[in-house]
Amino acid sequence: MPPEELTELAKLYYIDGMTQEELASRFDISRIKVGRLLKRAVKEGVVEIRVRLRHPPEETQALEQALVERFGIKQAIISVDHKDIDQQRELLAGLVAAYLDHTLADNSIVAVGMGRNVSAIPRHVVSNVSRHCTFVCAIGGSYRGGEAMNSDQICRHLALRFGGESVTLYAPAIVNDQLTREELLRNDTVRQSLNKAQQADIALVGVGDILEDSNMVRMGWFTSEEIAAVRRLGVVGDIMGYDFIDIQGNLSSTPLVGRVIGLTIDHLRHIPEVIAIASEPTKATGILGALRTGAIDTLATTQSIAQTVLNLANATEPAQRSEPR
Repeated sequence: MPPEELTELAKLYYIDGMTQEELASRFDISRIKVGRLLKRAVKEGVVEIRVRLRHPPEETQALEQALVERFGIKQAIISVDHKDIDQQRELLAGLVAAYLDHTLADNSIVAVGMGRNVSAIPRHVVSNVSRHCTFVCAIGGSYRGGEAMNSDQICRHLALRFGGESVTLYAPAIVNDQLTREELLRNDTVRQSLNKAQQADIALVGVGDILEDSNMVRMGWFTSEEIAAVRRLGVVGDIMGYDFIDIQGNLSSTPLVGRVIGLTIDHLRHIPEVIAIASEPTKATGILGALRTGAIDTLATTQSIAQTVLNLANATEPAQRSEPR
């Protein structure tokens, strides 16, 4: 069957709802052949099947409410646990994609960070809503680390899935010194993109861990020795790749201070909804520090991580509740 007929057959079945018997009659072929062609359409990428999972609320509702009350955030998005870390990331990304589909309005502006958790979201977008949003880079790009480490690529995929446009930040994520950064920030093109990001209604950011094999080491931002030194200073994680924090949510001085082109934690505090996404167990202390900064409005994580964060919070400070932003 020619490619155009295969596409038509798949459309009639998956979108228009025709049965295999009806397709067999329409294309004058056997029902068995229709089934084979539909499998071929999936295999060749003519059809892309996505499953949107909704977890039973009783499995995660108590944890979500506990996080809201403990940290004064607006809400939490909690995924059930999965033993495979890659599948865990995809499960969580699917929940965030579904939340965005429910939340995004026409003309919404979304500032987009980087990282594997953020970059997984576009793969799970299933939307029938026609909208025109703007997805703008919240940090510059890096030639290392692949697509997950480039906000521009993530923005383009989100715009394609949700509808709208992407805005590139034409600058590197990190420069050699503060003077170079200041010169770039005076550039009209760079300044306009960052101004647009600061006007966002929603920001998607990752929370990082401080490990010798972290993304920042792989990208060449830090050496393993520098990461070890930073850890000795009490740094437990980062927000969006460069705002480094201790477990109490205090900003820490690192070699990246004054060298990154992107939104800072102070900018995030002025964005109505900042969604922090983290699916790796090694990030529990980083998540706790991020929550204590007051910059996070919505936390997306897993059941076990959420429980660990709550336990850590109880162990590292007296029980007290913050007022919602």
